[in-house]
Amino acid sequence: MTTVETLLSDPDTAGVWNLVPDRSDITFKIKNFWGLLNVKGRFTDFDGDGQVTGKGAVFGRIDIKAASLYTGIGKRDEHLRSADFFDVEHFPDISVVVTAVQPTTGNAADLRAEFTIKGITAQLPLPVRVSVLDDGSVRVSAKTQVDRAQFGVDWNRVGMIGKTATASADAVFVRAG
Repeated sequence: MTTVETLLSDPDTAGVWNLVPDRSDITFKIKNFWGLLNVKGRFTDFDGDGQVTGKGAVFGRIDIKAASLYTGIGKRDEHLRSADFFDVEHFPDISVVVTAVQPTTGNAADLRAEFTIKGITAQLPLPVRVSVLDDGSVRVSAKTQVDRAQFGVDWNRVGMIGKTATASADAVFVRAG
């Protein structure tokens, strides 16, 4: 198993890495109906890239088209795209910008990441697991809790919707050629 520290210090990994959307998933989950149901969804349109400096530093960005959210129920998706939630007409993009990495143990690390949702930027903890795949690509798996109110995505009729959503990513990157 390659550790994050080994990966970051290897000069062969230095350079630009591009996100492969068709091998990646960005999903969310939130409690609904007073905690009785989990609503799951995903974003289907996103791209990004990252850079490894070879001296232990990492920088990267993922841009998500907010209108690409999909929960499987058209009316719900329309409501989530409205001004009550993501307001995709005025804020078409959600972004995650990574400015630093702190290896923890083995293939785990903590990323310093700024999330921008509805034009509001905030730093959120982003623990990740990093795996080198057989074809030389790298998978970064992340999960974090997002306080909806912090980003103005706080519509909530009679307390039906949970305060926090779980955002997850399973992002595969390949070295730019």
